[in-house]
Amino acid sequence: MNTRIDPAVQPYEKDMEETLSRLMPEGVEPLVLFRTLARNPRVFRRFMAGGLLDKGTLTMRQREIVIDRACGLCGGEYEWGVHVAFFAEKVGFGAEEIAATVAADGASASCWSGEEKLIMELVDELHRTQTLSDGLWARLKEAFSDEQLIEMVVLAGLYHMVSFVVNGLKLPLETYAARFPESA
Repeated sequence: MNTRIDPAVQPYEKDMEETLSRLMPEGVEPLVLFRTLARNPRVFRRFMAGGLLDKGTLTMRQREIVIDRACGLCGGEYEWGVHVAFFAEKVGFGAEEIAATVAADGASASCWSGEEKLIMELVDELHRTQTLSDGLWARLKEAFSDEQLIEMVVLAGLYHMVSFVVNGLKLPLETYAARFPESA
């Protein structure tokens, strides 16, 4: 796949060099996604300001379920693969959880707890209908706070947008990133 817009290359503008160097672990080149968005500094800065990878109301595992499922449903292999590479082990995802984030019936997989199945259902229903039914909402309200529900809905939307960007610009997969399972 040939990318539609080439990523920025070094030397970057001074302030962009500093910004990009803070985003990745020591010795890891900035993501192709970040370097491509850096071609439009205004959009890149706004994009980065909207990130939710900081400590929020969700556990890191809950956050990664939302992100991986949203990217999986959108065919956003680039971002899904980056998140699996950087976070799957940290949040205790094994092969079954990783595969379930992209499987059609992933929300019903036995690897998820009851609350995790609800998170998967939230992402699935938002993806499928662009809203949440009253029945699912009632079940979600029994398990999660308002703050957590807001965070989940916003995360699902953000990672739909990220999937649109990586797919629409045909970004090449990072060499170290995970790939969708063969069954996906």
